[in-house]
Amino acid sequence: MRLDLVIMLGAFVAASALAGALGAINLGTALAFGQIAFALAAVFVIVRRP
Repeated sequence: MRLDLVIMLGAFVAASALAGALGAINLGTALAFGQIAFALAAVFVIVRRP
């Protein structure tokens, strides 16, 4: 379960940081991309469970 949380939070942080580094207009836009990445990571975690 901890690995699943690390995957989801890591995706959020990485996507937010990447969006900010690539020139997101403001922090809200960068965090929106983080939310999208978090949702995709959550789907990945749910789908790969046995």
